[in-house]
Amino acid sequence: MVPTPPSPILPASLTPESSDIAAEPPIGAVANPALATSFASLSDAVDAHAVGAGTLDDETRCLAIGVYFESKGEPLSGQLAVANVILNRAGSGRFPSSVCGVLTQRSQFSFVRGGRLPSVPEGRAAWKTAVAVAKIAQADAWKNPAPNALFFHARHVSPRWNKARVASLGNHIFYR
Repeated sequence: MVPTPPSPILPASLTPESSDIAAEPPIGAVANPALATSFASLSDAVDAHAVGAGTLDDETRCLAIGVYFESKGEPLSGQLAVANVILNRAGSGRFPSSVCGVLTQRSQFSFVRGGRLPSVPEGRAAWKTAVAVAKIAQADAWKNPAPNALFFHARHVSPRWNKARVASLGNHIFYR
């Protein structure tokens, strides 16, 4: 007999159990109230979004590549902050308007060579996590841990930027 695989992790609904009491999502859970789902933790959100990664559109793929190469060893909050920096840049008007354009802009990301994004080992768990984080960031499905950040660097680097520090997560420091 073949065992039945476990059911995928499903998000809890924001709809309250009681019709007369409005339930609030966990603190920091959902940044976009228009979304119909909530998760108990960022880890739960990543687990749910990692199920059935499937085919990715170009922008999601580029964002996941950025997350993978810039933050794959970081805590999930740091990976999400990196994704949000890339998205913030694309929406700022100060950088290229697409995620792929932001990543391939000259002298911005050290993993990019000759304006080309490297290939990724798609079978690795870190890649699946990067894809899930990219999807969460694009959907604005979790509170940004480094709000309005447009820049970040590794902790061991000292660029002496005259920018407002927003957050320090894992081995990265984020700035506006």
